[in-house]
Amino acid sequence: MTIKVTFPDGAARDYARGTTGTTVVEGISKSLAKKTVAMRWNGVLSDLSDALDADGKIEFVTRDSGSKDVLELIRHDAAHVLAEAVQELWPTTQVTIGPVIENGFYYDFKRDEPFGEEDFPAIEKKMAEIIERGAAFTKEVWTRDQAKAFFNARGENFKVELVDAIPADQSLKMYKQGQWIDLCRGPHMRTVKDVGMAFKLTKVAGAYWRGDSNNPVLSRIYGTAFATKEELEAYLHMVEEAEKRDHRKIGQEMDLYHFQSEAQGSVFWHPRGFVLYNQMEAYIRRRLNSSGYVEVKTPQLMSSKFWEQSGHWGKYRENMFVVPDEVPGTEETGPVLSGKGDLMALKPMNCPAHVQIFNQGIKSYRDLPLRMAEFGCCHRNEAHGALHGLMRVRQMTQDDAHIFCREDQIQAETEHFVHLLYSVYGHMGFENVVIKLATRPEKFGGTIERWDAAEKALGDALRATGYDFEIAEGEGAFYAPKLEFHLKDAIGRSWQVGTLQLDYVLPERLDATYIAEDGSRQYAVMLHRAILGSLERFIGMMIENYAGRMPMWLAPTQVVVATIVSDADDYAVKLVNQLKAAGIRAELDVRNQKINYKVREHSVGKVPLMFVVGKREAEEGTVSVRRLGSDGQKVEPFMDAMVALIAEATAPDLKVAKAA
Repeated sequence: MTIKVTFPDGAARDYARGTTGTTVVEGISKSLAKKTVAMRWNGVLSDLSDALDADGKIEFVTRDSGSKDVLELIRHDAAHVLAEAVQELWPTTQVTIGPVIENGFYYDFKRDEPFGEEDFPAIEKKMAEIIERGAAFTKEVWTRDQAKAFFNARGENFKVELVDAIPADQSLKMYKQGQWIDLCRGPHMRTVKDVGMAFKLTKVAGAYWRGDSNNPVLSRIYGTAFATKEELEAYLHMVEEAEKRDHRKIGQEMDLYHFQSEAQGSVFWHPRGFVLYNQMEAYIRRRLNSSGYVEVKTPQLMSSKFWEQSGHWGKYRENMFVVPDEVPGTEETGPVLSGKGDLMALKPMNCPAHVQIFNQGIKSYRDLPLRMAEFGCCHRNEAHGALHGLMRVRQMTQDDAHIFCREDQIQAETEHFVHLLYSVYGHMGFENVVIKLATRPEKFGGTIERWDAAEKALGDALRATGYDFEIAEGEGAFYAPKLEFHLKDAIGRSWQVGTLQLDYVLPERLDATYIAEDGSRQYAVMLHRAILGSLERFIGMMIENYAGRMPMWLAPTQVVVATIVSDADDYAVKLVNQLKAAGIRAELDVRNQKINYKVREHSVGKVPLMFVVGKREAEEGTVSVRRLGSDGQKVEPFMDAMVALIAEATAPDLKVAKAA
């Protein structure tokens, strides 16, 4: 009996049922077969040795394709090679799980003595030996009793537990690579040699079995792997650069902010840091004002009934800070809370509150679009272990806005927003923007029909802007599809920042209506949108992108006037006063320290400009101009230097306004 196999170009051939992918590719081209390491069968990534038992579409995955599939396969197989290497070197070690993660893979091990980075050279050497041996990956399907007996005999207790956890309706796959064998869902490439030598172990950490603190602590060895050594070297260079640019380290050096355990995930902004924060907020506020937005302010704490109505209470409550609405007890021996108060919550987002403002008074179709903005302080109950400096916080401020519009205004409002967003990112120094349309997730609010309409409307509107975009299947919010805007920074990392979500659900839940031209009552369409997203996170990203050397208009301190000798102190004070009067963020340094010491200190603080003055400069009305990162200096009349600095320190939107 034959089956029909369809190829990516639309051509189809008949094959005997049970033919493997290997047979198919070898019949097409021997050279293609040498490069092919796996296949997609009816869209599912599969072992090349799998039998084809029905009509379907086939796509071959070649090792040199540079695709995401190949990278995941290389890293998955590298994790298996790592586990085999560890057990060859330390046979009593138990292996547990070894998944692919972003930028690499890890494998968790149980060993009496935890692993350390000093073990990496021996492990990497053994991995290279295993790869060179080139054993084939072969798959077998076992019964549960077979697998449990096998792992029990080897003392692999964690694997026995994993076998018990596999649902009864799923087959149990065992993959061999030579004499070594592992429980795995697959798929794998043809042989361990396909992993190649572009791998590196990166770090080791402790991890609880299955993430439960009541379970044993395991040694988690992290690694990464790429198709080529050039890609590996580029990645390792990026990691090295990222460590140098770590916003937590630079933020401390620049004295911008700090965190402490008494306020987990909340930022203590220092004076310099808050200058940077305020400059970002002021910039966005100006852009919104000039783009037809109105600004509002809504409560931090609202009743749980409010969140139940919006749908967040059922879908998002685990990420909310819930607060009882009662006066706490003050007696030392009594309870602080009675447990009888109604529940309230700190808002994790602003959208339901904005609907309440929209609903005050009757809205006409002529009132739309209404663009409502808020620099809303929001709280999200992130796990302590997930917090990461400014990048992952519990308290954040969003440059949040919601556009209430009619159906016929979706395209124009989407275009208006996208063009504004690109302008903002350009001013921030980001030119590489990737747009993704995130579609309906497994758990969602509203009907499928409404979701289909929302996805089509948003996709059509985005196409009208002329910008290309990708589809991110199943990654939409629970109430709406969304556009995600990803930026690439100076060292090639991608950051998901801006968003635009088209929402039909929330207006219906919260009864946000307007009177249409024909007199009927219609639900408004709601566009949730942000450009920077969280100001905290965006500032952290900017610090890392610029390695702390912020553009002049954002720099907390734009210039330091530093003296060489005390005879110039009065002159330096006069200059600082003139600079401040002109709106420049200037600081004075007349300490009794050598000028080289002052230069080093302000360089660490990432001050972009120094005006150095001595007795001669004071007599001639000049300054010696030193730029951050430059060894040279230039003597200029002070007024010329100040005029140039004022121009450089002007925010980009204000420069555009002046030019107009």
